[in-house]
Amino acid sequence: MLFRAAALSLLLFPIAAQEPSTSFRVDSSLVVIPVSVTDKTNRYVLGLDKDNFQIIEDGTKQTISHFSSEDAPLSIGLIVDISGSIGSELETSRRAASEFLKTLNKGDEVFLVECSDQAQVAIHFTHDAAEINSKLKTATTGGLTALLDAVRLGIDEMKTAQNPRKALLVISDGGDNNSRYTSQQVEDLVRQADVQIFAMGVFEPFTFGHAGAAELSGPRLLSEISEQTGGRALAASGSQDLPGLASRIGLELRNQYVLAYSPANKERDGKFRHVQVMLKAPEALPELKARWRTGYFAPGQ
Repeated sequence: MLFRAAALSLLLFPIAAQEPSTSFRVDSSLVVIPVSVTDKTNRYVLGLDKDNFQIIEDGTKQTISHFSSEDAPLSIGLIVDISGSIGSELETSRRAASEFLKTLNKGDEVFLVECSDQAQVAIHFTHDAAEINSKLKTATTGGLTALLDAVRLGIDEMKTAQNPRKALLVISDGGDNNSRYTSQQVEDLVRQADVQIFAMGVFEPFTFGHAGAAELSGPRLLSEISEQTGGRALAASGSQDLPGLASRIGLELRNQYVLAYSPANKERDGKFRHVQVMLKAPEALPELKARWRTGYFAPGQ
């Protein structure tokens, strides 16, 4: 969505990762909404404050009780496709993962899920990025692709996260052909999880006459499971672009506003609540674009 904003003393730039100065801690009764704000040229817009945001849940204005524009610790899950379809792009995927890991700070934690015929947790949560890199260096490609199972496993692993801000980064061609779980089941699970999902597409050149259904649906699948969480899927125009995209995603996670509120609707009905974030900035600035998670499931009885 695009919003018009103006006349604030804002910072519009890509910046290097910095050490977090504060922690963003919230209790389990609050809904946490990370928001990315960019201008027309995709530069991150910093300098907004709580009064510049408004949250609407199912048509009802909510009171923002917690606001942070500072870098808070992250819990990250890396999901790396090592199936046969990745082939020669595995080395590029390793480099992309390595570049992303360089954006992590001291308070961050990360785990690794590898995906081929089956999905498995290769390394549980750690603060040691070198451990993740070492594991990826030993990976070899082969087998089919259980990508949906890997996303589900990543969401399940995230239940042990120590930080309130959580995200999965998927590096894959998106061509699932061996999962036990369906795309609808995983999409429903993604909507229930308090986890942003970002994806980077590793797409081998092919002609449509020789591409299978899994390869053709890959980009769409990655986009669908990402966008509904407030994340996004990025496709490299060439393998050389992938590490740069990884750094870009890391940068975005470091430059988000984090809003939290206690829902006015206290019903424990297990229903999906739609969330909209509105920007309320003055008018002298160009159009701004905001991304956020589109909703959440209320707790059940």
